[in-house]
Amino acid sequence: MGRDATTLLRNFHQARWDEQIICEMSVPGERGVLVPETEAAIADDVGDGVSVIPSNLRRKTKADLPEINQMRVLRHYLHLSQETMGTDVTIDISQGTCTMKYTPKVFEHLAAHHPGMTAVHPLQDVSTIQGTLEMYYKFEQFLCELSGMDSFSFQPGGGAHGVFTNASIVRAYHEARGEGHRDEAITTMFSHPCDAAAPATAGYKMITLMPDENGYPDIEAFRAAVSERTAAIFITNPEDTGVYNPRIDEFVQIAHDAGAICVYDQANVNGMMGIARAREAGFDLCHFNCHKTFATPHACMGPATGAIGATAELAKYLPVPRIEFDGENYSFADDTPESIGKVRSFYGHPSIVMRGYAWFLNHGADGLREVAEIAVLNSNYMEKKLREIDGVKVYYAEGKRRLEQVRYSWEPLTEETGVGTEDIMRRMTDYGLQHYWMSHHPWVVPEPFTLEPCESYSKDDIDEYVAVLRKVAEEARETPELVKSAPHNSVVHKVVAPAIDEPERIAPTWRVHKKRKGLA
Repeated sequence: MGRDATTLLRNFHQARWDEQIICEMSVPGERGVLVPETEAAIADDVGDGVSVIPSNLRRKTKADLPEINQMRVLRHYLHLSQETMGTDVTIDISQGTCTMKYTPKVFEHLAAHHPGMTAVHPLQDVSTIQGTLEMYYKFEQFLCELSGMDSFSFQPGGGAHGVFTNASIVRAYHEARGEGHRDEAITTMFSHPCDAAAPATAGYKMITLMPDENGYPDIEAFRAAVSERTAAIFITNPEDTGVYNPRIDEFVQIAHDAGAICVYDQANVNGMMGIARAREAGFDLCHFNCHKTFATPHACMGPATGAIGATAELAKYLPVPRIEFDGENYSFADDTPESIGKVRSFYGHPSIVMRGYAWFLNHGADGLREVAEIAVLNSNYMEKKLREIDGVKVYYAEGKRRLEQVRYSWEPLTEETGVGTEDIMRRMTDYGLQHYWMSHHPWVVPEPFTLEPCESYSKDDIDEYVAVLRKVAEEARETPELVKSAPHNSVVHKVVAPAIDEPERIAPTWRVHKKRKGLA
């Protein structure tokens, strides 16, 4: 039975298998596949394959791997798949700021089956991977056009790693100019937290600007924060509230006048592609999250690619190797003495670059702009429908449009019923929707929930999502305990327990678990 046409709600109940850990299923002697014996000719040529390994690199004991037959392995992972949610299973508007868009399955097929992806090695001679290098080189040109930057690197392993890499470039730039005393960086409260955390990890003292009454970073507070010690600003725009700062060029100019570098976190660029570029706003460095904007897998924080872009002046500091083209052949270039060096092995994740490259080719320039326009249209339509729900509030920038996402608040409903955003988040899973993302801490916007209906979702999807939230708001008034005790139809029910943050209670591996239990 599909969703009810009158209410747009589904009669949903998820599978719950109470599945064992796969190591607990092990039965000595069971096998899922029989590995063939080594052919005699191969053994004569290379030996047993073990003796040549230095003794200090050999295992002292056999790997403690689970022994399970093929049918039970298949059943185990199918059970687990029935206990998960995600873009392919439900309407994943939930993860605001994460841009959970649909990944075309033809790209997944290429990544999993094309020998150009599955049968290459990064240490191959460059003459044998010309197609791979061409893909990297052209994808870099695409991102240069999209951002206005002059060069890109795909080495960072994700967005936050890209911010860290850009912070390292900022340091190298200032040290080369004899200005290593610049030890402060500025970000804003509603920029992504990695814009504070990553530069701090790189050694900078962070200054965070709070929003003014309209939700914009306070420009006078910014002027006061900038000094001869300012190395850079790291800023997201539109911020994670969906509010775009129309004075961003003024912020950039103030920073430049003080000798600072301006770094643009473009994770929220999905509503701006083909419309606005980082370089036109004056930025020196930027990064894109390929898994957000270019429809590559989010993949639980990896594998991913944090593509970082730089102006010509800063390109010499980018990680090596760089990929060059002389008009006939593609090659690696690592003879850049001012480079910050490697930040990850090799030159980035090829299957992610391939997906992003294919996505660009699939859309073309006009298609990229259409993606942005639909993302903004979807977000504004959803905002209009959610504002009609009694109990929803939208802070800041009253009367102005957000772009591709909005940070909402259940504050009025909570004050009336005692039901908060965490309660509502759990209850919505009873209607077949993945939990939504609230916001980073601290909650400057009270009882927050942040939604981003990017271009992947239809009007029907948005209407169903809004219908669920409307229903849960009604339940909060009529039967608040039903909402507070949710979920009821999901894999697990409400867990009432303190957060497990004590190291002695955590078992990150099966070996550690057995030691804790006295089994090993």
